[in-house]
Amino acid sequence: MSHEDDKDAFVEAMRGVKPLQFEQRVTPSQRPAPRARNSKLARQELLAESLHGPAEPSTDGIEQLGVGVTFRRDAVPKRIFRLLRSGRFDIEDEIDLHGLSAHAAKRALRDFVIDAIKQRLGCIRIVHGKGLRSGPGGPVLKNSVELWLTQWDEVLAFVSAQPRDGGSGALYVLLKRR
Repeated sequence: MSHEDDKDAFVEAMRGVKPLQFEQRVTPSQRPAPRARNSKLARQELLAESLHGPAEPSTDGIEQLGVGVTFRRDAVPKRIFRLLRSGRFDIEDEIDLHGLSAHAAKRALRDFVIDAIKQRLGCIRIVHGKGLRSGPGGPVLKNSVELWLTQWDEVLAFVSAQPRDGGSGALYVLLKRR
């Protein structure tokens, strides 16, 4: 077949075909201007953390159970603590800290805990992740969150969540009620 034969065949095949009518065309919308997500101070802290790693947390009062952890203040009865460990408390609210820098996570977590106290919540869940992509230094958020919680008087106890609720990548936290 020659080029002319191809052209004739195409014209014959297209006989009776009507072009589509476009009544409305979608015009591409403008993308929003990019915004800085971190303040200058947060960027500096993130840079320092990436160069030197986070401050070595003290694990006073935190008991390591395999990949799970537990922490209980003396004021919490053992019976209540067993219920928390078995996941028997209703989770009244939760926060997911995945993808946040340690600085941003601490601020978000502190605000969340304060808000939970104001709402008189008893049990919350914190999802910090397992730190599987943290490299040789180990999980940054997981260890930091555990340390911060031991320093805040509003936190009575915490344990690693049941597998159905995130396992070692999450914590059940028992709070003081005012």
